Amino acid sequence: MARIAEDLLLLLLDNASNRPALDRDRREKVLAAAVLLDLALACRIRPAVDDERVLAGRLLLLTGPDLADPILGPALRRLQRRPLKPQAAVAKVRRGVEPALLGQLEQRGFIRPIQLRGNKFPQVWTMPDRSRVDQARAALLGALFDLRTPAPTTAAIISLLYAADGLAALLSLNERGWQWVDSRAADIAAGCWVDESAAGGLPEVNLAVTASAVKPALA
Repeated sequence: MARIAEDLLLLLLDNASNRPALDRDRREKVLAAAVLLDLALACRIRPAVDDERVLAGRLLLLTGPDLADPILGPALRRLQRRPLKPQAAVAKVRRGVEPALLGQLEQRGFIRPIQLRGNKFPQVWTMPDRSRVDQARAALLGALFDLRTPAPTTAAIISLLYAADGLAALLSLNERGWQWVDSRAADIAAGCWVDESAAGGLPEVNLAVTASAVKPALA
């Protein structure tokens, strides 16, 4: 399940206009990067390191079971030809990623499209089921303002929005508030949330390492 990408899109939709926030270019890039981080959390991709045959930083595919997810499966297939730089991987995955995510969220009942007549933007999305977006927003606010250790999904979303200068799409703050959020988001983006000593922590470590490699593609 593309949890990171889906929760990120829900958060971007959760506004008065009922349309995804951020300009189209940044939005598609950040959603594609979120799909890559979903693959990293599933331990299906990771960046190459020094002393490997592939240039360090390029994204390597890892073996594992087939991904039946309609978002992650196609994304993985697009990355199969050769190891790619993160920027190239984002460009590969971004094609059609937003409509696919919207379709998944609609199918699961979290959003519903409404067609508007005589409007510059003919479609908006309402949220008949707010349970998931409310949970995602509460987790994000708790991590940023209450210093709670974020779950991997929340940490990934904060890291991506911070890298894309997109947190303002979700938050409205004064100067002092932004100073706090920028500092806290930078810490999370740097991986302060990862407990490398925890048993079974490999997916989280791989997520943080991959996020570090992908973030420059969003600048």
